[in-house]
Amino acid sequence: MENGDILNEMWHADGSARQPYKDFQSWFEGEDLSRLRAKQREAEDIFRLTGITFNVYGRAQAEEKIIPFDIVPRILSGREWQKLSRGIEQRVRAINAFLYDIYHRQEIIRSGRVPKEMISKNAAFLPAMIGVDPPGGVYTHIVGIDLVRTGEDQFYVLEDNARTPSGVSYMLENRETMLQMFPELFARNRVQAVQNYPRDLWRSLAASAPSVSNATPTVAVLTPGIYNSAYFEHAFLADQMGVELVEGHDLRIVDGRVAMRTTRGYHPIDVLYRRVDDDFLDPLNFNPESTLGVPGIMDVYRAGGITIANAPGTGIADDKAIYSYMPEIVEFYTGEKAILENVPTWRCSDSDSLAYVLDNLNDLVVKEVHGSGGYGMLIGPTATKKDIALFRKKLQARPGNYIAQPTLSLSTVPVFTRAGLAPRHVDLRPFVLVSPNSVNITPGGLTRVALKKGSLVVNSSQGGGTKDTWVLED
Repeated sequence: MENGDILNEMWHADGSARQPYKDFQSWFEGEDLSRLRAKQREAEDIFRLTGITFNVYGRAQAEEKIIPFDIVPRILSGREWQKLSRGIEQRVRAINAFLYDIYHRQEIIRSGRVPKEMISKNAAFLPAMIGVDPPGGVYTHIVGIDLVRTGEDQFYVLEDNARTPSGVSYMLENRETMLQMFPELFARNRVQAVQNYPRDLWRSLAASAPSVSNATPTVAVLTPGIYNSAYFEHAFLADQMGVELVEGHDLRIVDGRVAMRTTRGYHPIDVLYRRVDDDFLDPLNFNPESTLGVPGIMDVYRAGGITIANAPGTGIADDKAIYSYMPEIVEFYTGEKAILENVPTWRCSDSDSLAYVLDNLNDLVVKEVHGSGGYGMLIGPTATKKDIALFRKKLQARPGNYIAQPTLSLSTVPVFTRAGLAPRHVDLRPFVLVSPNSVNITPGGLTRVALKKGSLVVNSSQGGGTKDTWVLED
């Protein structure tokens, strides 16, 4: 058990199991620990044989690692999921409306809800997208919303992933592994399916095709190549959807369309699910040194000849400084209060906020505005004096590059250890598919777990692991 102010998602304070975990608890109590240890090793073997890896950067050479997987599922009730789903859909619709607005009339700036410089001086704002209408009006076709839980009914949005959210392959492989190893558990629990995600992804992308496409649109996945940290996922999703995985050198502009090389010549693509950053997408329009993109693709896109998912310029919606305005953004575009709350956030670009953050570094989490993967952040309560001194200098040198948040008492779920179950902190990344006529939220998502006792860092690049996430039918 954890101390009383941290929610343990499996256990009540009196030691009884919370409702979603009751069937799991009765099953677990009847299991032999040595059998479960063998199953944990089997899961690791499955991941190794399948090649489910990620790359760790920041060393002399990028290191490929198997992502740690824990066999104890994270279980949510249908009631809990319903509230989350309503909040996620509201937020995603607001993000799409915000993106359309800032690349068109910028009404939210005129209203004074978001300062002009937060947009005009933001590195993620893409002037090339001003006035561009994406097919179907969709900017963020695939979204990952990172959630943390601090109480029975209290979930916070930690950050929005609107550029190229990753991790869905782990969600799918985690479920496949659990089904293979513990079929009896699924017989005892009515768990909502996640396996339809690749089919739903294809349908959502196809529904977002431009008007020039055929009745059955051609979809392809654009990858930077085998050295990218998420290459396994790019190949996995292309394979699961039954579409081509392409690199920049496989594509060219033919008769005003983006076309891919095939054994029968070049074939036009209608929808390109790109996993290449904006700056590298088109060397004629952005970084001229890029060899990962397609020269001229932005011109085809602006002319309505292809759908790029997610749309260029969406990165400004998951910028961590813009994040701090999301409650106002949600209310501005939906006319409703945000169902899911933000974590309180100090923008270090504001002098008063900066002064507060500098005075309270020991207690705060400080993040780079454009950071990801757990890199470039400070967790004050666990940082050394040297780390805090270094971060203080970074903040003073470039305050606008950082935001700060309080250290939350994240909920815990059990992980399997040699001694049995032990609580560890988690977050959750549900995946959302957006097409012109629908918002589809997969019931579950990727639960990331901090495998070190007491750690709040769940990123795989920082030693975290993953779990299967169950949403029960109730």
